Amino acid sequence: MLLLDREAIAARFDADRALAAVEAGFIAYSRGQVQTAPAQNFRFADANGDCCVKSAHIAGEEALVVKVSTGFYDNPSRGLPSNDGLMLALSARDGRVLALLQDQGWLTTMRTALAGRLAARLLAPSRVARIGMLGAGEQARAQLEQLRAVTDCREVSVWSRQPAQAAAFCDYAATLGFRARPAADPSEAAAESNLIIAATPSREPLLRRGWIRPGTHITALGADGPGKQELDQVIAAEADVVLADSRAQCAAFGELSHAVKAGLLDPARIVELGDALARRARLRRSDDDITLADLTGVAAQDAAIAASVLG
Repeated sequence: MLLLDREAIAARFDADRALAAVEAGFIAYSRGQVQTAPAQNFRFADANGDCCVKSAHIAGEEALVVKVSTGFYDNPSRGLPSNDGLMLALSARDGRVLALLQDQGWLTTMRTALAGRLAARLLAPSRVARIGMLGAGEQARAQLEQLRAVTDCREVSVWSRQPAQAAAFCDYAATLGFRARPAADPSEAAAESNLIIAATPSREPLLRRGWIRPGTHITALGADGPGKQELDQVIAAEADVVLADSRAQCAAFGELSHAVKAGLLDPARIVELGDALARRARLRRSDDDITLADLTGVAAQDAAIAASVLG
């Protein structure tokens, strides 16, 4: 069995190869070419933490991949990272354990950031005036890094419940060539921006429909388990284009689920990311469209990014 720690995984990682693999994984998922099981979600309310277990095999690939990912959101105050986890690759031919990827959640962060890049490629405004970030943690940093390939905008407003984290994010953004400044609250970040990334574990809406400018694209990443919500459900109901990494999963517990369950959003309106990528066409129809991508994370992403490291 091959054992790889985070440093060894990062040394093997190639962003272009990973992006191509994740894109192909989404397309295979939407075409029914992925065996997968329902996500397992565990919540530890007293510790402000959660754990997700996902598994998938993409047709034709050598390995079945099982991923365990944790998020304990008070950890930074204890000097610990918020996220941890690992991926296990098993042979789809003879069942042997092929590899243990002790990535400490890094591959989950990267595959989510790559999904955000793909969604922005399909839906971002032709001219981005400013990028708004809700959340300033590792995922927000990875999203900003990947957006460099999608837009030439380098102006950023970032909001975080932890001002020190927002300040550190601004310093990091500068190393990527961005000019970032903290926002006092989510409404300020939204008012200044027409490309918004929501990357928090919130369990109550942070963004309101009345704050969203015409022509804005929003990628929502945080509602990856039951009970999580970053957006006012009216945003999903009134968006001109609604994209989901998994139509079924997002309707069950993603950001879109709140609008679907309230009867405000017809699931038939939801476009699945893999279908859109297969068509190779941008989904935005007008500069005034409000568009929304709900990324809950599918196991095909995990299988794809693991294969990109092991291949």
